[in-house]
Amino acid sequence: MITREEIANVLDQPVYDGDGNKIGDAKHVFFDDMTGRPEWVSVKTGMLGSSESFVPVRDAALVQDHLEVPYGKDQVKGAPTVDVDAGGHLSESEEHRLYDYYGINFDSVLSEAERTDDGRWAAGPGAAGAAGAAGLAGTGRAGTAGGTTGREDAWDRADMTDENAMTRSEEQMHIGVERRESGRARLRKYVVTEEVQQTVPVTHEEVRVVREPITDANRDEAMAGREISEAEHEVTLHAERPVVETETVPVERVRMTMEEHTENETVRGQVRKERIEAETELIEEDDMRRDRE
Repeated sequence: MITREEIANVLDQPVYDGDGNKIGDAKHVFFDDMTGRPEWVSVKTGMLGSSESFVPVRDAALVQDHLEVPYGKDQVKGAPTVDVDAGGHLSESEEHRLYDYYGINFDSVLSEAERTDDGRWAAGPGAAGAAGAAGLAGTGRAGTAGGTTGREDAWDRADMTDENAMTRSEEQMHIGVERRESGRARLRKYVVTEEVQQTVPVTHEEVRVVREPITDANRDEAMAGREISEAEHEVTLHAERPVVETETVPVERVRMTMEEHTENETVRGQVRKERIEAETELIEEDDMRRDRE
């Protein structure tokens, strides 16, 4: 059986059965309200810890970094579901049902503790640390260390024996960021046809008749042929025209780059805080006088 001092080493630690199979993780330890002894441990089981099963700790043992219970994995996962009230207690009927499921005689549990004259609970003959009879009516819970709600129960406190003190707790909001896809960007190349206009000079040849008078300089050349005859002289004319051809040439490189821009975004949430107020109840003078009489 685990002791109250070992609770911190149990919470959020693995729970194994006797064959070395991991059942789940210990989340809460439930104490007897009167004796303060551990009675039950709740174990998160199933996919992602979606289920919670109750296991007796009367025969459990803390082995290195895990809790070992004398019940099979399948038996623990098949334990009946019980309700825990707002104060973190199990009812007597629910405990009875759990003890029956694990094959523990409920009457023997009641007889394993005796109440002393000064009102304290002490283990009776042959006791294995079970709860006393009156204490079984409500079993208090020890909260999981580091839980997400920020709430801790009285049994998880270092000052739980101080009857004149309360511990005030409050929730803290922790904000992080997650990275997720917000869109996509792509480069797409396509072809368009544009009209291009450009003026280029072109030349052509034209015939112009030039008449020269006969002079002493050209007389011999002019009289070289026949005196009277028919003749024909032909020349070839040339003209330029525009010729268009295209050539593909690279003009630029286009690429995409990503830049991160940081913006401030306000996040709002709600956290719960405990408040402690002192109340004083005064005794009337007449009542005090009657008490003295």
